[in-house]
Amino acid sequence: MNRGAATSSTRKALGPKETVALLAALMALNSFAIDAMIPALPEIGYQLRVANPNDGQLVVIAYFLGFGSTLLVWGPLADRFGRRPILAAGVALYAIFALLCAAAGSFALLIAARALQGAAAAVTRVLVVAMVRDLFEGEEMARVMSLTFMVFMVMPVLAPSIGQAILLVAPWRAIFVVLAAYGLLMLGWAMLRLPETLHDEYKRTLKWSDIAAASWASMKEPQSRGYTLALMLASGCLVAYISSIQQIVAQAFGRPAAIGLVFATIAAPMALASWTNSRVVGTFGLRRVGHSGVAAFAAVTIVHAVIGWTGRESLPLFVILQASAMIAFAFCSANLSTLAMEHMGRIAGTAASMQGVVATIGGGLIGFAIGRAFDGTAQPFLWGTAASATGAFVTILLTEPKRLFAGPFRREEIPPEAAELPPEI
Repeated sequence: MNRGAATSSTRKALGPKETVALLAALMALNSFAIDAMIPALPEIGYQLRVANPNDGQLVVIAYFLGFGSTLLVWGPLADRFGRRPILAAGVALYAIFALLCAAAGSFALLIAARALQGAAAAVTRVLVVAMVRDLFEGEEMARVMSLTFMVFMVMPVLAPSIGQAILLVAPWRAIFVVLAAYGLLMLGWAMLRLPETLHDEYKRTLKWSDIAAASWASMKEPQSRGYTLALMLASGCLVAYISSIQQIVAQAFGRPAAIGLVFATIAAPMALASWTNSRVVGTFGLRRVGHSGVAAFAAVTIVHAVIGWTGRESLPLFVILQASAMIAFAFCSANLSTLAMEHMGRIAGTAASMQGVVATIGGGLIGFAIGRAFDGTAQPFLWGTAASATGAFVTILLTEPKRLFAGPFRREEIPPEAAELPPEI
């Protein structure tokens, strides 16, 4: 949908396809940084003398926690100075800290560098969401968000294999060098082709009172708050999966060599589902598709936990059920993000930051708790994700009980953006 001068100039400069491709590739910086490391965790633990095997998960968890720690920084800066300069600063720091990871001589330094890399990478999560909100509304916004998330989800298909291929010819440190190179490539593309998308009338100050007011408004508004909490609970399942899957495949099922195939087999249909979401959300509506996705996510994870509890689950059955859960997740993640941002147009950067803080740090802590409970079986993971996914659906039910599974709204039913927030925000 055209949203004025910013949208028009962006489309002339990039075109809609390149716009989506660029935003998606920026979002993929994160999934590549996370998933490419999965095959290297045992080698990292061995070379850096990590005593507790579960501590290897910190290479992933530290990134998530660092990622969440600066989300509230990037948004207000982008609302004040514009999207381009803040994006450039964050992506440049991402590449620098990737190189610091490559040079780390101890596990403690590696974890610190990973946290810093995640802190820098948070700029892409905030600004991709804010730029999509700058340019689109409603179902069209959800469609574009789904396409960007699709690339984010395709990366788990490729990243572990890329990481494994690098390990065949180079040490684990080379993976971080490749991450730095990808970051620099994205920095060049964005600075050459991406125009400013922030509307001049939406620029904000960096006064603490203004930032606090906008942050509070994003959490006080019931729809933003409710869908952010639901996204946090759903994200906890994703973090738990990413941080636990290597141990589950290697120890619970005794198939360490199968990790790349398992990861790709689960992620590929997840990416296809995200693309399908982008095609159907305009027809059936954000709520009907998103709510159905969360309901299916909860149902599949509960069934998976019960089957796993019987003690008769094989690795192929685990992959089938986990892939089914991730397909359902793909139908809820982008739509929950869109619904959380629906009324946040005038404070898009700060709102994306605040929502990201809650969803990412909260989801990271949930995933960390589930991952740390690993006991040599998949049971803690299965029951933890079932509880978290069910909590996400209950949160949506409490947030919009009268609009549960509602179809698309007619144009005249959508409240004007001027009425989204109090005039002082």
